[in-house]
Amino acid sequence: MLWIVADDMSFEVGAFGDPVARTPNLDRLAREGVRYPNTFATAGVCSPSRAALVTGMYATSIGAHHMRSIDAGYYPVPPPGVKTFTEYLRAAGYWTSSTGKLYYQLSAVFDRAPLTNWDDANGDWRGRAPGQPFFTHVTILDTHESQLFGTKPITTDPASIRVPPYYPDTELVRRDFARHYDNVASLDAKVGRLLDRLDEEGLAGRTVVLFFPDNGRGLPRDKRWTYDGGIHGPLIVRWPGRLEPGSVDERLVSYVDFAPTALALAGVPVPPKLQGRVFLGPDADPEPEFVFAAADRHDEARARIRAVRDRRFKYLRNYQPETPYGQSIDFRNNLATMQEIFRLHDEGLLLPPADWYYRATKPVEELYDTQSDPFELENLAGRPEHQARLERMRAAHERWDVESGDLGAVPEDELRERFWPGGVQPVTPPPAIEPAGGAFDAPVDVTIRSDVAGASLAYTLDAGDDPYWRLYTGPVTLDAGGTLRARAARYGWADSADASATFTIGAR
Repeated sequence: MLWIVADDMSFEVGAFGDPVARTPNLDRLAREGVRYPNTFATAGVCSPSRAALVTGMYATSIGAHHMRSIDAGYYPVPPPGVKTFTEYLRAAGYWTSSTGKLYYQLSAVFDRAPLTNWDDANGDWRGRAPGQPFFTHVTILDTHESQLFGTKPITTDPASIRVPPYYPDTELVRRDFARHYDNVASLDAKVGRLLDRLDEEGLAGRTVVLFFPDNGRGLPRDKRWTYDGGIHGPLIVRWPGRLEPGSVDERLVSYVDFAPTALALAGVPVPPKLQGRVFLGPDADPEPEFVFAAADRHDEARARIRAVRDRRFKYLRNYQPETPYGQSIDFRNNLATMQEIFRLHDEGLLLPPADWYYRATKPVEELYDTQSDPFELENLAGRPEHQARLERMRAAHERWDVESGDLGAVPEDELRERFWPGGVQPVTPPPAIEPAGGAFDAPVDVTIRSDVAGASLAYTLDAGDDPYWRLYTGPVTLDAGGTLRARAARYGWADSADASATFTIGAR
């Protein structure tokens, strides 16, 4: 199984109808697979979105909903029963690996992922045993927001761009979009190399491939927001012999569905605590009526927003309507598009709806018909003819808020103290090894345990500072002597120091 994830991208794909996109490899993947046009992230920014992807739980349910929680002094510590789906795959015999980004709120961006999550946290499927099934997650960074900065030459014709009406239509804005399309073309070439490699290694016919972005394109009012520009993205699934090539599946899919679906495709039982649905294969669940998304603190900007989406309509609840749209986010303000918004406002030339950044407050509720109003500009919440729909979607949000255990109303200072008391990251205590070493006449079964609720365990018989850590799932049979080392990992805490025990077999 291979997930190819674009960092910050929307529907800039030829196969989804974009005439400007240069995406021959994604178009090929779509011809050989299925397009899902109604797929939605659970957040409009990367790490909360990725937290849902890797756990099958809403970030709001496990305390991972504030972007870059570590900048506020903590990593979230999910409830003890919450594991990444890659751990379940490892326990079932899969080789799991990640390339490009490890940012699921549980670690730094590129390193220090929990020890038990991956066989190779910075690699692909090369290290697996012959014939071993694999899951590889590849993040391609070419489309990230940061790649819009600078002055590198542009290939896409800015005149060909259709500028959404919530941006001013100027040359500089068009150049930002043109650069984004160039970055998508660069990403597409890397997708092609991955697909070619599957072909060359004889794996294409038996590997399920998913392509999708972690959130919407890295432009203002798209990334970080729960408008469709931030959460609505292209999903392509290729499953040779099981899905009809070139077809379209209109069902609603949420990113919280990806973890249970990956487990189901691997034949691994889906833990009942997971909040998503299986959307592929013989065990697929019925399509939901609604999908849900959330926005909370993004860098220094604080605004709790919740979204409910069906195939056509979008409901938004602004819990802090007094917060302005234009809260300061320095990283975003480096974009030429933002500079144009500032300039035109200062000159008195910024016209609606591109003046959204300077609106001082938000409505408490928003309702949009995304079929007739794809840019979500005309709020229908006050229209009498839409009151029944408004009430139904409001009720769906309120049920979800309770049933999912949304932590958005909990002050972040309180979350930090809950997860890291006193602002100090807890360290997982070393596990116990039983028996604790010694000489044995015959092979011996060794048990590893931790008294920390929710801790996962890993062990190695390798020497040195960079061993391969195996996931512990049950007693380890030692039929030769050596030193067994073990570590415990509690998500959000620091991994434990080593526990070790030395064994001699058959020496007496």
